[in-house]
Amino acid sequence: MTFPNPTLFALSFLLTALTGQAQTGSPAEPVRYVGGETVDPNVHEGRLRYAIGVESRQTVRVNRTHPEQADDYGWTYNHASNLCYWNNTFYQQYLSNPVDEHIAPGQTLITTSKDGRQWTKPGVVFPPYEPPAGVTLPDSSNGYMMHQRMGFYVAPNGRLLVLAFYGHAEEPFKEGGIGRVVREAYQDGSYGPIYFIRYSSHKTVNGVQWNETNTRYPFFKTSTDAGFLEACHALLADKLMTFQWWDEDRGLDGFYGGKEAREALSYYHRKDGKVVALWKRSHSALSSDGGQTFSKPVKVPTFIMAGGKQWGQRLKDGRYAIAYNPIELDEYRYPLVVVTGDDGIIFDNMLLVQGEVPPRRFFGRWKDFGPCYVRGIEEGNGNPPGNDLWLTYSMNKEDIWVSRIPTPVRYAVTGPVADNFEGLTLNGAVLNWNIYAPKWAPVTVVSTPDGTGKCLELSDRDPYDYARAIRIFEEGNRVEARLKVRPAQDKTGILEIDLTDRYGNRPVRIRFDEKGAIVATDGHQEKVLQPYRPGHWYELTVRTNASLHGSYDLRIDGKTVLEKAALAEAVKSVERLSIRTGPYRDLPNRKTPNEEPGPPLPGADDPVNPAVFYVDDVRITASK
Repeated sequence: MTFPNPTLFALSFLLTALTGQAQTGSPAEPVRYVGGETVDPNVHEGRLRYAIGVESRQTVRVNRTHPEQADDYGWTYNHASNLCYWNNTFYQQYLSNPVDEHIAPGQTLITTSKDGRQWTKPGVVFPPYEPPAGVTLPDSSNGYMMHQRMGFYVAPNGRLLVLAFYGHAEEPFKEGGIGRVVREAYQDGSYGPIYFIRYSSHKTVNGVQWNETNTRYPFFKTSTDAGFLEACHALLADKLMTFQWWDEDRGLDGFYGGKEAREALSYYHRKDGKVVALWKRSHSALSSDGGQTFSKPVKVPTFIMAGGKQWGQRLKDGRYAIAYNPIELDEYRYPLVVVTGDDGIIFDNMLLVQGEVPPRRFFGRWKDFGPCYVRGIEEGNGNPPGNDLWLTYSMNKEDIWVSRIPTPVRYAVTGPVADNFEGLTLNGAVLNWNIYAPKWAPVTVVSTPDGTGKCLELSDRDPYDYARAIRIFEEGNRVEARLKVRPAQDKTGILEIDLTDRYGNRPVRIRFDEKGAIVATDGHQEKVLQPYRPGHWYELTVRTNASLHGSYDLRIDGKTVLEKAALAEAVKSVERLSIRTGPYRDLPNRKTPNEEPGPPLPGADDPVNPAVFYVDDVRITASK
């Protein structure tokens, strides 16, 4: 049927929606991605545009040989992070095993932050499980591990509960589960006693039913703290919040009301009050009664994903976002993207949140490459200052990260760029810049070395990672980019400066190398342009013509050092300035063996000689 009259078509569509027959937004298809962007699996960034202003910082960097520099344990499998904001503090929880996924022992740790940038040393909140005297393991058990889909609950009375799940390795689900534990976080930074809040409804493989007589910790009802008991009962009564526990227990006792589910629930409320449920492997469902019941989970074909989690959330600007890995390969979970929409039903504009995949330093079973198991702050679990979307995830199931995404989420810039960093807060956010900052390679707003103002500092002592700062500007094929760079040394470290197009292609490539020289590409060749010395501000001016058979000119301190240099690769336009303290990388790739055992990368736990570069006065103008 055709509708030659647009008004008639709109009225027909509205009538269909009002009568409940429309597919999209109904139980048949709760959500839909309508954008045309898809991922190129051959590159880490997927040839996608960035969500502007994302700040990604590593909160935990594992260290096997110097555990005191990490978590005091040296365990190198870290995963399944959760996030909340309470008492003016970010709480980030994650589980940890010595080497491998689902191999005992396992414990859960927490790190905290006041600003989301500086994080405390992790501390154990749930230690490895030890059975009480006289309780033997089931015949099939290989020890105990932690496994949780939910980490925090801010109760209506203001108490913060921290939760996790104890189970048997290697299978903590159903008969392998023991139960969920809870303890309270106090405002002084300490924690209350550990209790079980719910035991598995399944018996063990040898017929044991878990209860307070045969488990390590007491049942929560034995507590004499009325406020803690009130918080626990409020959580148990919240059937939407506790639905996150389903896939570890399944609820033979009817606790979940017979609801059908999938793995790793995330949910949000639409503007009409309906609840959208999201699970792994593209599954979704709807609830019209606040989460008491849900429609049958369906696979949403427009959301391509594998076994990584997806995270949905209503943003502070009233719009909606879903973050996930848009790839159908379990072992290669990159990049991390976000799609957004106005109504929680239709989503568009697939944009990069995390396009970096550093080398995995330590082998371990099922340690998938890339940013894994993304989670945000659940409804009711706190509202950090500002209008940002906060996400947490593990990188290579090894290190723990957090990303802050400014809202409204956007990908395009109009008008010239003029950044001198003077209006920014020292050690604060770098507005409109995309920041990638490992613990040993931070990106920071600092005072200039001569104390005359502020600038951006990229420092690096990580043997396998780098600091990176990206400034997106108005897309154009004729672009003039000016910036000042001050190296602090000339015998170690590099700084690579690229102009890229929207897909990440790098037609202009300039480098301060580790031998004290400034180098640039002219077509397929590299040319040494001049030496550089520490402590000097070098003013670079790059004029790029990205039209057919394009070229670029480069001036350093007002002197032309390259004229009509050929682009390293043909592009139609450019829109990003990329600055990083390491070489471009796209390894590991989709062909890199994921489960092939190997030793740790040499020197992975030891910093290299530090390199520091300062950047200031970034000015960019573009024209079509």
